[in-house]
Amino acid sequence: MRMWMVDPKIMCQKHLCGEHVECHMFIGSIKAGTSMSGYVAKNLLESTSLQERHDLLSQEMKNRKYNHNSPLLVTENILNNIPTEQRSITINRDEALKDLLSRCPICRKRFEELYGKDSNQGTS
Repeated sequence: MRMWMVDPKIMCQKHLCGEHVECHMFIGSIKAGTSMSGYVAKNLLESTSLQERHDLLSQEMKNRKYNHNSPLLVTENILNNIPTEQRSITINRDEALKDLLSRCPICRKRFEELYGKDSNQGTS
């Protein structure tokens, strides 16, 4: 599971829908009391952005005419299951973008079409 935190417009279908599902999985794990320490330490989870990120991904899915029927409600009560010091951690968006573009030629192509080959855009 991971949050990429890049512009959803550059993401291929697999990564867009995958991160959307993983937002739901993160919330399920957090509700169950599972420790998120490893995900935070590995720069894969930005817990305070789960709601906003889900909404951005959902909107992009709708823009592409994908079905979206899984609303997500992240409450403060849920986030209280994450230690306070971990809630302030943010994902390094530049590193996440580099990682995504190095892994996925489709995302890289979408990025280049939107921003150009040498752009440092694409983080949100």
